Amino acid sequence: MDIQAFYTGHAFDAYEFFGAHPYPGGVHFAVWAPAARAVAVATDGGDVYPLHPSYSAVWEGDCPGLGVGTRYHYRITGGDGSTVDHCDPYGRAMALRPDSHSIVVDGAPYPFTDAKWMAARNKNFDAPMNIYEAHLGSWRQKPDGGWYTYKELAALLPPYLKENGYTHLELMPLAEYPFDGSWGYQTTGFYAPTSRYGTPAALCALVDACHRQEIGVILDFVPVHFAVDGYGLKRFDGTPLYEYPAATVGESEWGSCNFMHSRGEIRCFVQSCAAYWLQTFHADGLRMDAVSRLLYWQGDPARGVNTSTVEFLKGMNAGLQQRYPTALLIAEDSTNYPKVTAPVEYGGLGFDYKWDLGWMNDTLDYFKKTPAERRDNFGKLSFSMVYCWNEHYILPFSHDENVHGKATILQKMYGGYDGKFPQGRLLYLYMMLHPGKKLDFMGNELGQLREWDEARQQDWELVKYPLHDAFAHYRRALGLLYAKYDAFWQGEYDPARFQWLDCDATHRCACTILRRGEQTTLVGVFHFGDAPLAGYTVALPGPGKLTLLLDTDWQPWGGATPQPKTRRAAKTDGQLTVDLPPYSGQLYAFAPLAAPAGQA
Repeated sequence: MDIQAFYTGHAFDAYEFFGAHPYPGGVHFAVWAPAARAVAVATDGGDVYPLHPSYSAVWEGDCPGLGVGTRYHYRITGGDGSTVDHCDPYGRAMALRPDSHSIVVDGAPYPFTDAKWMAARNKNFDAPMNIYEAHLGSWRQKPDGGWYTYKELAALLPPYLKENGYTHLELMPLAEYPFDGSWGYQTTGFYAPTSRYGTPAALCALVDACHRQEIGVILDFVPVHFAVDGYGLKRFDGTPLYEYPAATVGESEWGSCNFMHSRGEIRCFVQSCAAYWLQTFHADGLRMDAVSRLLYWQGDPARGVNTSTVEFLKGMNAGLQQRYPTALLIAEDSTNYPKVTAPVEYGGLGFDYKWDLGWMNDTLDYFKKTPAERRDNFGKLSFSMVYCWNEHYILPFSHDENVHGKATILQKMYGGYDGKFPQGRLLYLYMMLHPGKKLDFMGNELGQLREWDEARQQDWELVKYPLHDAFAHYRRALGLLYAKYDAFWQGEYDPARFQWLDCDATHRCACTILRRGEQTTLVGVFHFGDAPLAGYTVALPGPGKLTLLLDTDWQPWGGATPQPKTRRAAKTDGQLTVDLPPYSGQLYAFAPLAAPAGQA
């Protein structure tokens, strides 16, 4: 690391200098603490090794006799005269809560076997991206309620994702955190994979196993704030160092401390951390949490743009894009801030994708409404088609929509138990055909009706019940179709690839969408009403052949319509006429007839 680059906010490799670095016979420590009067390494065995000041505001030193596995704190006598034991900001492993010691780990690179995957991966702009968001501690649990380890999950999770048509796994924050109920969003060990599930090397093995199954891994990354626990970053050298000194901007709405990104050393801490997860663990992308809090003071547009954090964000993203050009940078952002997914050199923020939270809210609100109310609220579905070309969007049904009294996705559907399943099948078909990549939270594929609880595993026993088992099979079939047909994802950010074939039958709660790929064209027919719809007719772009790929009302999915044994193409003279049961949708492959010679 270039120390001057650290002070000026340009370093992306600060972890190579700071932290604990073992060598034969000892460990070298380095920590940034400008206001400290004294700094020492204090082991859990009671040994204390004083560090000495070097450079400007850096304390470092060799500690002979220590090695891999040593548990330690930095014992810091701060500028205010207090002496506090802190975990290592750059520590690469930590003890299991409530123990707050950092742990010295071997710095040798993990022997990944994914060279082919890493060489071939890309941003997936013209490829399928169907993301499964998971919280490792509550995806599955052992019979005694204990967590599966990274190593054990490597044998369970990737095959499940592959079987169900998912292309990516997004893991909720894994950087060490003290409170289970924060789900990892209030961090103490930014460079330390949580020890709840094992070692850093074991996490590498999980990622490697995903890559063997051709599953990309996206890590949830928290660049905005940190936990207030006294052993963490708060008042690290006896002064507000990582955080703002003023509580009005230094404390977040969650009670955590906001990073002061205007300071070069803090920028390097955060952006080096992002680089560390991409480099060390071969992560295929980072989903950055609460980006609105980086764009505006306290996330409130009325308080104005926070220019220093916006510049930090641009600098970090530009640096990551340069160093990891095939990794995904994803913004969780609910604002209308422009050019979130435009390159920095073109005036953008440098993200590759942005969550479309407006689509999520409008769509779920529509499906909560009665069929009578839906007739007057079709704009809830159509409005997103107006702006969906402005950014590279991901359509998210994330953990936030399955917790805190919001009900699960299926539970949100209007009506009683039996009526929720056909609407849920219709919802996910609509989601798949809507432009944008896809993200769904674990358990939704089972039709789970219980809100997520980080202390409990998903309700896997639901598949013993016919409607849930049928729903799970439907979601699997839909996921595999999505990966197979390029019209779902080829050129999906090009408005020329999308067409409303009918958006005027709102009084009948019906609409039809066409999507064009390079190889295939798909037509989706949707009926959101609670009564049968007979003779629904829609004009196609011309004569051709139609093949019914999927009907949400087929009996294997829990519907009433027998599934045909074969899928035969039927000629059409340019229109499609169907009878639709309540809450149902149909997906067709459409092959236009070739124009006669000499005609366009």
